[in-house]
Amino acid sequence: MRITRIEVYGYDLNYVHGDYVMSGGRVVRALPSTVVKVVTDQGTTGWGEVCPLGSTYLEGFAGGARVALQALAPALVGADPRNLALINERMDGALRGHAYAKSPLDVACWDILGKISGQPVATLLGGVRQDRYPLYVAIPLGSPEEMAACIRARRGEGIHRFQLKVGGNPLEDAERVRRAVEVTEESDVLIADANGGWRIQDAIVAARLLDPLPRVYLEQPCPTLEECAAVRRATTLPMIYDEIVVDAPSLLAAVQQGGAGGINLKISRVGGLGKARLIRDLCEALGVSLTIEDTWGGDLVTAAVSHLAASVRPEALFAASFMNDWTQEHVAGYQPRSQDGWGGPALGPGLGVEVETRALGEPLFVAC
Repeated sequence: MRITRIEVYGYDLNYVHGDYVMSGGRVVRALPSTVVKVVTDQGTTGWGEVCPLGSTYLEGFAGGARVALQALAPALVGADPRNLALINERMDGALRGHAYAKSPLDVACWDILGKISGQPVATLLGGVRQDRYPLYVAIPLGSPEEMAACIRARRGEGIHRFQLKVGGNPLEDAERVRRAVEVTEESDVLIADANGGWRIQDAIVAARLLDPLPRVYLEQPCPTLEECAAVRRATTLPMIYDEIVVDAPSLLAAVQQGGAGGINLKISRVGGLGKARLIRDLCEALGVSLTIEDTWGGDLVTAAVSHLAASVRPEALFAASFMNDWTQEHVAGYQPRSQDGWGGPALGPGLGVEVETRALGEPLFVAC
């Protein structure tokens, strides 16, 4: 089997609740998403998707993904998509870094491998350990009452894990979290996520204010590991790391130096499902909890997340995110679909979804 053609598509994803607000004045309403279709000489096709969260969240951005794919895609034409190790070696040989741009190609090859073997991707990743797991939603930064109202609405949909966007004035942020505690119950979990938006002094002030509150976790308070580790020493709040975990060495540093209790594992940030599987295994061995997600995305990103989450030991999985619940557009029939705050792996071989190519329009470019 050989790859004969790679098609790259683009479409926009609009946030279903209007404005998605994070620390530092970052506001998202719509994002360009990039989809790849890998075609083989036997007619089997695989799909993948990458959608960076704007241009100021991480180093990657939508335009960068598309330019990088122009360099990566030709390097895979003629390769066997089942040989995932060689696929990743070819990509690394064509372009250094840019893991997020490599991710959709890696995922598409996993999709092909699943289809030709008749197995879901979750099985190929080690096996389905759970077919039902809790989902979380992010609550955009706003006034305490606005965030409380958003929590009530999502709670009515069955969600019990809430990621609260903070990272501004620590006194105001503490009030946001206090209000969230008041409108939730013992079955709910709250994660105060600054997205690295605090400097160390404000982060320590915020952590001390949040310390007495029940059911609260602290996520990525500062931009660097060293700053986050200093905050961790000043609080009893469990620490979740996100933006700084990009590979196995950074995971080990977050655990050994930063006292990580959990991490957010974003598939595209680490370069695809193969590398995400390695980090999953390390977290399980080290006793670190996992939230399985991605930077943003639609049905195809959600399908990949659904399979990786299903392959995690239940005791190690903190939550997952089905981002197609967060967006208005759907290119694979709004599948997989969440239900009452819970998710599960897409059914069927490969990613288990059927892409509606008409929703994507004409390719941006083709490598063959």
